[in-house]
Amino acid sequence: MADRTATIVVIGAGQAGLSAGHHLQRRGYLSAIQHPHAERSFVMLDADAAPGGAWQHRWESLRMATVNGIFDLPGFEQPPADPAEPSRTAVPRYFAAFERERQLPILRPVIVTAVERTDDEPDGELLVTTADGTWRTRAVINASGTWNSPRLPVYPGADAFRGRQLHTRDYVSADAFRGQRVAVVGGGISAVQLLEELSAVTDTRWYTRREPVFLEGDFEPETIGRDVIERVTADAEAGRPTGSVVSYTGLLWTDYARRAEARGALERRPMFLALEPHGVREADGSFTSVDAILWATGFTANLAHLDPLSLRNELGAVQVRGTRVVVEPRVHLIGFGPSQSTVGANRAGRAAVAELDRLLGRERVLAASA
Repeated sequence: MADRTATIVVIGAGQAGLSAGHHLQRRGYLSAIQHPHAERSFVMLDADAAPGGAWQHRWESLRMATVNGIFDLPGFEQPPADPAEPSRTAVPRYFAAFERERQLPILRPVIVTAVERTDDEPDGELLVTTADGTWRTRAVINASGTWNSPRLPVYPGADAFRGRQLHTRDYVSADAFRGQRVAVVGGGISAVQLLEELSAVTDTRWYTRREPVFLEGDFEPETIGRDVIERVTADAEAGRPTGSVVSYTGLLWTDYARRAEARGALERRPMFLALEPHGVREADGSFTSVDAILWATGFTANLAHLDPLSLRNELGAVQVRGTRVVVEPRVHLIGFGPSQSTVGANRAGRAAVAELDRLLGRERVLAASA
């Protein structure tokens, strides 16, 4: 199959990718599928078979009442949500409606395996390789999220443990663990949500590396503290690895956190030293038997397909200015670092499109005057 072309390739169609697609349309970029020879075109490549980004994979019992706020997609108000509906159906339905309304040029399921340079020229093309052929492009907006890159710590004895081990992304419901003793590892929102659910039908133990910090108040995604965003941005722009937004904000005393606390599920233990066939060796040397270990240890940015571009520094991080990768201005990362929240993803999509439009516009002017 011959290489296809698009001025800009967007990788991913979650909240950040959809925002980028919206703003590309607003700036006059046409569908590279319908208009393959257009001067300014774009295509969106999504690894999932259906709309919804990572939301379609969330566990069944995560209801809209529990979700910590989802900001509207650009110019597209969310319909009233049924608090009892699973987020894995409500949010994808909303995303799908946005896609239909905007008629975005999304191809799916398309897995991007590599992005590389075609030459050493700073204004040359990039080659996007997928399982469904290749695309030549002038720039890439990467919105691939984190869902396909779970963080799994390595602990001694993990291979010898005879119980079940799974990551948050593999969790479906508490029923599979009814009557068992489950160790939940992790200090984020998902860990607390799962502790609340599991503790209703299982005997839970909570393990974290650091003492969790709980704050009073409500979560408002559009008003995340400016100091928090500044701290995440400072790390990203200094080329330091960034964590989840909650790692900077702390946890909130939500209704589900209060319920977990009332059951005694939030009695935190320091991380165990090792796994053994039937349980864990505690930090104090004692032994605790467990039937299953749920690693609620978060995710890392899914950027392996960008590795041919050598974007990572000696710390393993990708340094950015805003959304632009410092060592490769033709690549922008959105839904990354300070733009992990839904409102941040919206803003990052707009910012990336604006900056790339300026960059490509300057290149056209220079080419015309050459």
